[in-house]
Amino acid sequence: MASRFLHRLRHALALTGEGPGDPGPGPEAEEFPESSELEEDDTEGLSTRLSGTLSFTSTEEEEDEEEEEEEGDPLGSGAALSRRLKSSAEDGAGEDGDRSPPSDGPRGSNLLTRQLQDFWKKSKSNLVPQRLLFEVTSANVINEPPSKYVLYTIALIGPGPKEHVPAQISRRYSDFERLHRQLRQQFRGPMAAISFPRKRLRRNFTAETIARRSRAFEQFLGHLQAVPELRQAPHLQDFFILPELQRAQRLTCTGLYREALGLWTNAWRLQSQLNITTAHRTLLTLVGLAVCHQELEQPSEARLSCEQALQLLGTSDSHPLLGPFLEAHVRLSWRLGIDKRQSEAQLQALQEAGLTPTPPPSLKELLIREALD
Repeated sequence: MASRFLHRLRHALALTGEGPGDPGPGPEAEEFPESSELEEDDTEGLSTRLSGTLSFTSTEEEEDEEEEEEEGDPLGSGAALSRRLKSSAEDGAGEDGDRSPPSDGPRGSNLLTRQLQDFWKKSKSNLVPQRLLFEVTSANVINEPPSKYVLYTIALIGPGPKEHVPAQISRRYSDFERLHRQLRQQFRGPMAAISFPRKRLRRNFTAETIARRSRAFEQFLGHLQAVPELRQAPHLQDFFILPELQRAQRLTCTGLYREALGLWTNAWRLQSQLNITTAHRTLLTLVGLAVCHQELEQPSEARLSCEQALQLLGTSDSHPLLGPFLEAHVRLSWRLGIDKRQSEAQLQALQEAGLTPTPPPSLKELLIREALD
């Protein structure tokens, strides 16, 4: 490219310096190197000496047209270079000789930017986390004299399809500290590499301390969940599930069914996200859901909870919850006008075998008597 411009410049200087009758190069032309190939440093020096009056272009069509002019008529080559020099000066090229972008460059760039933005918006909604993530969504200072503490709300995100209302828990520093102490006693090896924010004697309620602890709790739970040995630890499952079940049970027993339903639903989401396979607590959660749906006049949802419980129980004829779930399923099916003969026959067989009393206790009675510790 540099040799081509040098060739054109020599033609122009020859035309303007010596006149049309003398084709020999002028004295100014001899100052430039005779080599047809210039190093990068020489090219930059040439651009500097021209003080930005040379307009560089990389369009192949323009290069072809200029080559044809040079081969056909030397005057045409000088005229073309003069026009280019004049156009470059009018466009205000910089001292480094940088050319301005093509006219369709910004439009193409904007189009590409819009396409990338549209692609990102579509792909972002379809992104699925590959592992369970924890995010502190809020941290509130609770002042209940004589105690004062910070309540951290943690949302559980993925894996799997994104839910409109993610499962979440609310815990304070002492809850995290108790969990850390219990796991260190039981799993010294795996817990040795997992850090935990130390306790402070003062400045516990500053924004900086709360923000640091929020990030530390997210990482702490993420590390525990990443170790298979710790993931199924009873203490970790109790940390996530037990407080939710206890609160839901208390609200159900006091008749606050709508508030209790939200807690039972959140407990169900927690167990699904954490892949907790403890059958007793899963069945207890379905008991709470069925009871609250019945009391809120939602028979379809209550029947669905009973069906999920019956699928989990399978052929466990001796399980104490099988009879109550069958009895509730029969009654709800009759109310909704759905075939109930299969559940009715199974319940009758259990009663004849003496595996469940006649009539069996209701789900609500069992929930009230259940001791959660």
